[in-house]
Amino acid sequence: MTTISAESEHPSVSLFRQYLRLRTVHPEPDYDAALKFLDRIANELELPVKKIEVFPGRVVTIMTWEGTNPKLKSILLNSHTDVVPVFPEHWKYDAFRAFKDAEGNIYARGSQDMKCVTIQYIEAIRRLKAEGHTLTRTVHLMFVPDEEVGGHKGMETFVNHQEFHKLNIGFALDEGLANPTDAFTVFYGERNPWWINIHCPGSPGHGSRFVENTAAEKLHHIMNSFLHFRENEKHSCFDFFRILFFFQEFECQIKKWCKEAGDDVTYKFAQKHMDQNMTSTEDSDPWWSAFSSACKEMNMVLEKEIFPAATDSRFIRAVGLPAIGFSPMNRTPILLHDHNEFLNEQVLLRGISIYQKLIPALASVPALPDEK
Repeated sequence: MTTISAESEHPSVSLFRQYLRLRTVHPEPDYDAALKFLDRIANELELPVKKIEVFPGRVVTIMTWEGTNPKLKSILLNSHTDVVPVFPEHWKYDAFRAFKDAEGNIYARGSQDMKCVTIQYIEAIRRLKAEGHTLTRTVHLMFVPDEEVGGHKGMETFVNHQEFHKLNIGFALDEGLANPTDAFTVFYGERNPWWINIHCPGSPGHGSRFVENTAAEKLHHIMNSFLHFRENEKHSCFDFFRILFFFQEFECQIKKWCKEAGDDVTYKFAQKHMDQNMTSTEDSDPWWSAFSSACKEMNMVLEKEIFPAATDSRFIRAVGLPAIGFSPMNRTPILLHDHNEFLNEQVLLRGISIYQKLIPALASVPALPDEK
Protein backbone atom coordinates (compact mmCIF):
# COMPACT_ATOMS: atom_id res chain seq x y z
CA MET A 1 0.00 0.00 0.00
CA THR A 2 1.30 3.44 -0.92
CA THR A 3 2.16 5.72 1.98
CA ILE A 4 1.21 9.37 1.56
CA SER A 5 3.82 11.68 3.04
CA ALA A 6 2.83 14.26 5.61
CA GLU A 7 4.53 16.93 3.51
CA SER A 8 2.00 16.46 0.69
CA GLU A 9 -1.06 16.47 2.94
CA HIS A 10 -3.38 19.47 2.98
CA PRO A 11 -3.16 21.32 6.34
CA SER A 12 -6.94 21.04 6.81
CA VAL A 13 -6.69 17.27 6.45
CA SER A 14 -3.86 17.15 8.97
CA LEU A 15 -5.94 19.16 11.43
CA PHE A 16 -8.88 16.81 10.89
CA ARG A 17 -6.73 13.80 11.67
CA GLN A 18 -5.37 15.48 14.79
CA TYR A 19 -8.91 16.04 16.03
CA LEU A 20 -9.92 12.46 15.24
CA ARG A 21 -7.10 11.15 17.42
CA LEU A 22 -8.63 12.74 20.51
CA ARG A 23 -10.41 9.98 22.43
CA THR A 24 -13.65 11.77 23.14
CA VAL A 25 -15.35 8.38 23.18
CA HIS A 26 -18.03 7.18 25.55
CA PRO A 27 -18.35 6.02 28.25
CA GLU A 28 -15.43 8.22 29.39
CA PRO A 29 -14.80 10.89 26.75
CA ASP A 30 -11.59 12.89 27.11
CA TYR A 31 -13.29 16.28 26.98
CA ASP A 32 -10.25 18.02 28.44
CA ALA A 33 -8.28 17.14 25.32
CA ALA A 34 -11.06 18.58 23.16
CA LEU A 35 -11.14 21.80 25.18
CA LYS A 36 -7.39 22.26 24.79
CA PHE A 37 -7.68 21.62 21.05
CA LEU A 38 -10.47 24.19 20.72
CA ASP A 39 -8.51 26.76 22.77
CA ARG A 40 -5.68 26.39 20.29
CA ILE A 41 -8.04 26.86 17.35
CA ALA A 42 -9.64 29.95 18.86
CA ASN A 43 -6.19 31.45 19.32
CA GLU A 44 -5.25 30.69 15.70
CA LEU A 45 -8.49 32.20 14.41
CA GLU A 46 -8.16 35.18 16.76
CA LEU A 47 -11.69 34.65 18.00
CA PRO A 48 -12.88 35.21 21.56
CA VAL A 49 -13.92 32.00 23.28
CA LYS A 50 -16.39 31.43 26.10
CA LYS A 51 -16.84 28.24 28.13
CA ILE A 52 -19.97 27.36 30.07
CA GLU A 53 -19.95 24.34 32.38
CA VAL A 54 -23.50 23.05 32.02
CA PHE A 55 -22.85 20.08 34.32
CA PRO A 56 -19.67 19.13 36.18
CA GLY A 57 -17.16 18.13 33.52
CA ARG A 58 -19.57 19.00 30.71
CA VAL A 59 -18.47 22.25 29.06
CA VAL A 60 -20.01 24.06 26.09
CA THR A 61 -17.39 26.04 24.14
CA ILE A 62 -18.38 29.02 21.98
CA MET A 63 -16.18 30.97 19.56
CA THR A 64 -17.67 34.18 18.19
CA TRP A 65 -16.96 36.07 15.00
CA GLU A 66 -18.77 39.34 15.54
CA GLY A 67 -20.60 40.84 12.58
CA THR A 68 -20.69 44.45 11.48
CA ASN A 69 -24.27 44.65 12.78
CA PRO A 70 -24.26 42.58 15.98
CA LYS A 71 -27.79 43.70 16.86
CA LEU A 72 -29.11 41.40 14.13
CA LYS A 73 -29.84 37.79 15.01
CA SER A 74 -26.81 35.56 14.75
CA ILE A 75 -25.92 32.38 12.89
CA LEU A 76 -25.09 29.27 14.95
CA LEU A 77 -22.73 26.60 13.64
CA ASN A 78 -23.20 23.72 16.06
CA SER A 79 -21.23 20.50 16.47
CA HIS A 80 -20.70 17.93 19.20
CA THR A 81 -17.31 16.74 20.42
CA ASP A 82 -18.20 13.24 21.65
CA VAL A 83 -18.26 9.99 19.67
CA VAL A 84 -19.80 6.57 20.19
CA PRO A 85 -17.84 3.49 21.37
CA VAL A 86 -15.96 1.17 19.04
CA PHE A 87 -15.42 -2.59 18.84
CA PRO A 88 -11.72 -2.78 17.86
CA GLU A 89 -11.94 -6.36 16.60
CA HIS A 90 -14.25 -5.18 13.79
CA TRP A 91 -12.01 -2.34 12.58
CA LYS A 92 -9.36 -2.62 9.88
CA TYR A 93 -7.29 0.05 11.64
CA ASP A 94 -7.13 1.59 15.09
CA ALA A 95 -10.28 3.75 15.32
CA PHE A 96 -8.29 6.59 16.89
CA ARG A 97 -5.23 6.45 14.68
CA ALA A 98 -6.94 8.35 11.83
CA PHE A 99 -5.24 6.11 9.29
CA LYS A 100 -5.37 7.35 5.69
CA ASP A 101 -5.16 4.81 2.89
CA ALA A 102 -3.84 5.28 -0.64
CA GLU A 103 -7.27 6.46 -1.85
CA GLY A 104 -7.38 9.21 0.77
CA ASN A 105 -9.99 7.50 2.95
CA ILE A 106 -9.48 8.43 6.60
CA TYR A 107 -10.62 5.72 9.01
CA ALA A 108 -11.59 6.90 12.48
CA ARG A 109 -14.49 7.07 14.87
CA GLY A 110 -16.10 10.48 14.37
CA SER A 111 -14.87 10.90 10.80
CA GLN A 112 -18.50 11.24 9.69
CA ASP A 113 -20.23 11.82 13.02
CA MET A 114 -19.31 14.59 13.33
CA LYS A 115 -15.74 15.77 13.70
CA CYS A 116 -15.62 16.38 9.95
CA VAL A 117 -18.24 19.13 10.22
CA THR A 118 -16.42 20.71 13.16
CA ILE A 119 -13.23 20.99 11.10
CA GLN A 120 -15.14 22.19 8.04
CA TYR A 121 -16.68 25.04 10.07
CA ILE A 122 -13.28 25.97 11.50
CA GLU A 123 -11.39 25.86 8.22
CA ALA A 124 -14.09 27.77 6.34
CA ILE A 125 -13.89 30.54 8.94
CA ARG A 126 -10.09 30.46 8.73
CA ARG A 127 -10.23 30.96 4.95
CA LEU A 128 -12.83 33.71 5.12
CA LYS A 129 -10.84 35.65 7.69
CA ALA A 130 -7.59 35.16 5.75
CA GLU A 131 -9.31 36.59 2.65
CA GLY A 132 -10.35 39.68 4.62
CA HIS A 133 -14.09 38.99 4.69
CA THR A 134 -16.39 40.71 7.13
CA LEU A 135 -19.87 39.41 7.90
CA THR A 136 -23.00 41.41 8.61
CA ARG A 137 -24.43 39.01 11.13
CA THR A 138 -22.47 37.52 14.01
CA VAL A 139 -21.47 33.87 13.67
CA HIS A 140 -21.09 31.57 16.68
CA LEU A 141 -19.24 28.27 16.54
CA MET A 142 -20.56 26.04 19.32
CA PHE A 143 -19.01 22.77 20.50
CA VAL A 144 -21.17 20.72 22.85
CA PRO A 145 -20.68 17.52 24.88
CA ASP A 146 -22.81 14.39 25.30
CA GLU A 147 -24.90 14.50 22.13
CA GLU A 148 -24.32 10.79 21.65
CA VAL A 149 -25.89 9.94 25.02
CA GLY A 150 -29.04 12.02 24.61
CA GLY A 151 -27.79 15.57 25.12
CA HIS A 152 -29.22 16.08 28.62
CA LYS A 153 -25.88 17.29 29.98
CA GLY A 154 -25.27 19.24 26.82
CA MET A 155 -27.62 20.98 24.42
CA GLU A 156 -30.90 19.96 26.06
CA THR A 157 -29.95 21.87 29.19
CA PHE A 158 -27.97 24.62 27.51
CA VAL A 159 -30.84 25.89 25.31
CA ASN A 160 -32.51 27.08 28.52
CA HIS A 161 -29.35 28.72 29.88
CA GLN A 162 -29.08 32.52 29.93
CA GLU A 163 -25.80 32.29 28.00
CA PHE A 164 -27.63 30.57 25.16
CA HIS A 165 -30.26 33.31 25.06
CA LYS A 166 -27.52 35.95 24.94
CA LEU A 167 -26.33 34.51 21.63
CA ASN A 168 -29.44 35.99 19.96
CA ILE A 169 -29.60 33.14 17.44
CA GLY A 170 -31.68 33.52 14.30
CA PHE A 171 -30.71 30.37 12.43
CA ALA A 172 -28.67 27.24 13.16
CA LEU A 173 -26.76 24.61 11.23
CA ASP A 174 -26.07 21.21 12.78
CA GLU A 175 -25.12 17.73 11.63
CA GLY A 176 -26.72 15.70 8.88
CA LEU A 177 -25.80 12.47 7.12
CA ALA A 178 -23.67 11.34 4.22
CA ASN A 179 -25.35 10.61 0.90
CA PRO A 180 -24.02 7.83 -1.36
CA THR A 181 -25.33 9.61 -4.49
CA ASP A 182 -24.32 12.90 -6.11
CA ALA A 183 -26.94 14.73 -4.03
CA PHE A 184 -26.61 16.33 -0.59
CA THR A 185 -29.19 15.57 2.10
CA VAL A 186 -30.62 18.37 4.25
CA PHE A 187 -32.79 17.71 7.29
CA TYR A 188 -35.54 20.08 8.43
CA GLY A 189 -36.94 17.92 11.24
CA GLU A 190 -36.36 14.61 12.96
CA ARG A 191 -37.95 11.72 14.72
CA ASN A 192 -38.48 11.75 18.46
CA PRO A 193 -36.34 9.35 20.51
CA TRP A 194 -37.91 7.37 23.34
CA TRP A 195 -35.30 5.61 25.46
CA ILE A 196 -37.03 3.20 27.82
CA ASN A 197 -35.81 1.22 30.83
CA ILE A 198 -37.83 -1.94 31.44
CA HIS A 199 -37.75 -3.39 34.98
CA CYS A 200 -38.43 -7.14 35.15
CA PRO A 201 -38.25 -8.57 38.69
CA GLY A 202 -38.49 -12.35 39.12
CA SER A 203 -38.09 -15.32 41.40
CA PRO A 204 -34.48 -16.38 42.13
CA GLY A 205 -33.19 -19.91 42.33
CA HIS A 206 -30.73 -22.41 40.91
CA GLY A 207 -30.98 -22.93 37.18
CA SER A 208 -31.52 -26.66 37.60
CA ARG A 209 -34.87 -26.18 39.38
CA PHE A 210 -36.98 -24.78 36.49
CA VAL A 211 -38.00 -21.82 38.64
CA GLU A 212 -41.30 -20.19 37.62
CA ASN A 213 -41.87 -16.44 37.22
CA THR A 214 -38.26 -15.61 36.31
CA ALA A 215 -37.02 -12.19 35.23
CA ALA A 216 -35.50 -13.72 32.11
CA GLU A 217 -38.87 -15.07 30.94
CA LYS A 218 -40.51 -11.70 31.42
CA LEU A 219 -37.71 -9.89 29.61
CA HIS A 220 -37.91 -12.42 26.77
CA HIS A 221 -41.66 -11.82 26.44
CA ILE A 222 -41.45 -8.03 26.34
CA MET A 223 -38.45 -7.96 23.98
CA ASN A 224 -40.38 -10.21 21.60
CA SER A 225 -43.31 -7.78 21.79
CA PHE A 226 -41.10 -4.85 20.80
CA LEU A 227 -39.35 -6.79 18.06
CA HIS A 228 -42.65 -8.07 16.66
CA PHE A 229 -43.91 -4.48 16.55
CA ARG A 230 -40.69 -3.36 14.83
CA GLU A 231 -41.00 -6.08 12.20
CA ASN A 232 -44.60 -5.10 11.43
CA GLU A 233 -43.75 -1.43 11.12
CA LYS A 234 -40.64 -1.71 8.92
CA HIS A 235 -42.59 -0.83 5.80
CA SER A 236 -44.18 2.16 7.53
CA CYS A 237 -40.79 3.82 8.14
CA PHE A 238 -40.98 3.38 11.87
CA ASP A 239 -37.84 2.48 13.79
CA PHE A 240 -38.14 0.83 17.18
CA PHE A 241 -38.37 3.66 19.75
CA ARG A 242 -38.33 6.50 17.21
CA ILE A 243 -41.98 7.19 16.51
CA LEU A 244 -43.23 10.03 14.36
CA PHE A 245 -46.87 9.99 15.47
CA PHE A 246 -49.34 8.19 17.73
CA PHE A 247 -47.40 8.85 20.94
CA GLN A 248 -50.29 8.16 23.31
CA GLU A 249 -51.34 5.03 21.48
CA PHE A 250 -47.81 3.67 21.51
CA GLU A 251 -47.34 4.30 25.22
CA CYS A 252 -50.60 2.46 25.88
CA GLN A 253 -49.17 -0.42 23.87
CA ILE A 254 -46.01 -0.42 26.01
CA LYS A 255 -48.15 -0.62 29.16
CA LYS A 256 -50.06 -3.54 27.65
CA TRP A 257 -46.85 -5.41 26.77
CA CYS A 258 -45.53 -4.92 30.30
CA LYS A 259 -48.74 -6.24 31.84
CA GLU A 260 -48.71 -9.26 29.53
CA ALA A 261 -45.12 -10.01 30.59
CA GLY A 262 -46.05 -9.87 34.28
CA ASP A 263 -47.99 -7.70 36.70
CA ASP A 264 -44.77 -6.48 38.34
CA VAL A 265 -43.05 -5.50 35.07
CA THR A 266 -42.68 -1.71 34.86
CA TYR A 267 -41.11 0.81 32.53
CA LYS A 268 -39.54 4.24 32.90
CA PHE A 269 -38.44 6.71 30.26
CA ALA A 270 -34.76 7.59 30.21
CA GLN A 271 -35.63 10.06 27.45
CA LYS A 272 -39.00 10.97 26.01
CA HIS A 273 -38.87 13.69 23.39
CA MET A 274 -42.26 14.89 22.15
CA ASP A 275 -41.48 18.02 20.13
CA GLN A 276 -42.17 17.91 16.40
CA ASN A 277 -41.15 21.41 15.34
CA MET A 278 -39.89 21.56 11.79
CA THR A 279 -37.86 24.20 9.96
CA SER A 280 -39.37 25.86 6.93
CA THR A 281 -37.95 24.91 3.53
CA GLU A 282 -40.31 27.18 1.61
CA ASP A 283 -38.67 29.45 -0.94
CA SER A 284 -40.32 32.41 0.80
CA ASP A 285 -38.39 31.71 4.01
CA PRO A 286 -35.34 34.03 4.08
CA TRP A 287 -33.05 31.55 5.84
CA TRP A 288 -33.90 28.65 3.56
CA SER A 289 -33.73 30.92 0.53
CA ALA A 290 -30.19 32.00 1.45
CA PHE A 291 -29.09 28.44 2.13
CA SER A 292 -30.63 26.84 -0.95
CA SER A 293 -29.62 29.68 -3.29
CA ALA A 294 -25.98 29.37 -2.22
CA CYS A 295 -26.15 25.63 -2.82
CA LYS A 296 -27.70 26.17 -6.22
CA GLU A 297 -24.87 28.51 -7.20
CA MET A 298 -22.48 25.64 -6.40
CA ASN A 299 -24.54 23.27 -8.59
CA MET A 300 -25.50 21.18 -5.57
CA VAL A 301 -28.58 18.96 -5.69
CA LEU A 302 -30.42 18.98 -2.35
CA GLU A 303 -32.68 16.23 -1.02
CA LYS A 304 -34.92 17.37 1.84
CA GLU A 305 -35.72 14.78 4.50
CA ILE A 306 -36.74 14.16 8.10
CA PHE A 307 -33.68 12.96 10.01
CA PRO A 308 -34.09 9.21 10.71
CA ALA A 309 -32.62 9.48 14.20
CA ALA A 310 -32.14 12.37 16.64
CA THR A 311 -29.57 15.17 16.91
CA ASP A 312 -29.12 18.29 19.02
CA SER A 313 -31.16 20.15 16.38
CA ARG A 314 -34.32 18.91 18.10
CA PHE A 315 -33.51 20.97 21.19
CA ILE A 316 -32.81 24.04 19.08
CA ARG A 317 -36.11 23.67 17.21
CA ALA A 318 -37.94 23.01 20.48
CA VAL A 319 -37.15 26.55 21.67
CA GLY A 320 -38.55 27.97 18.45
CA LEU A 321 -35.39 28.43 16.38
CA PRO A 322 -34.98 27.23 12.78
CA ALA A 323 -32.26 24.62 12.31
CA ILE A 324 -31.06 22.63 9.32
CA GLY A 325 -29.10 19.39 9.63
CA PHE A 326 -26.40 19.31 6.97
CA SER A 327 -23.14 17.44 6.56
CA PRO A 328 -21.66 18.04 3.07
CA MET A 329 -20.66 14.44 2.35
CA ASN A 330 -22.02 13.21 -0.96
CA ARG A 331 -20.74 10.15 -2.86
CA THR A 332 -20.06 8.69 0.58
CA PRO A 333 -21.56 5.60 2.26
CA ILE A 334 -23.46 6.28 5.48
CA LEU A 335 -21.20 4.92 8.23
CA LEU A 336 -22.05 6.85 11.39
CA HIS A 337 -21.81 4.52 14.42
CA ASP A 338 -20.63 1.74 12.09
CA HIS A 339 -17.42 -0.26 12.06
CA ASN A 340 -14.69 1.16 9.81
CA GLU A 341 -16.24 4.62 9.66
CA PHE A 342 -14.30 6.72 7.19
CA LEU A 343 -14.36 9.91 5.12
CA ASN A 344 -12.36 10.70 2.03
CA GLU A 345 -10.06 13.70 2.30
CA GLN A 346 -11.41 15.23 -0.91
CA VAL A 347 -14.96 15.11 0.49
CA LEU A 348 -13.71 16.88 3.61
CA LEU A 349 -11.99 19.58 1.55
CA ARG A 350 -14.97 20.17 -0.71
CA GLY A 351 -17.14 20.55 2.38
CA ILE A 352 -14.89 23.36 3.59
CA SER A 353 -15.40 25.18 0.30
CA ILE A 354 -19.16 24.67 0.60
CA TYR A 355 -19.27 26.24 4.05
CA GLN A 356 -17.04 29.01 2.76
CA LYS A 357 -19.99 29.99 0.54
CA LEU A 358 -22.83 29.10 2.91
CA ILE A 359 -21.64 31.03 5.95
CA PRO A 360 -21.44 34.46 4.22
CA ALA A 361 -24.76 33.78 2.48
CA LEU A 362 -26.54 33.14 5.77
CA ALA A 363 -24.74 35.98 7.53
CA SER A 364 -25.89 38.34 4.74
CA VAL A 365 -29.64 37.71 5.13
CA PRO A 366 -31.17 41.20 5.32
CA ALA A 367 -32.78 42.43 8.53
CA LEU A 368 -36.06 40.59 9.12
CA PRO A 369 -39.28 42.40 10.09
CA ASP A 370 -38.77 41.66 13.80
CA GLU A 371 -35.22 43.03 13.62
CA LYS A 372 -36.10 46.47 12.25
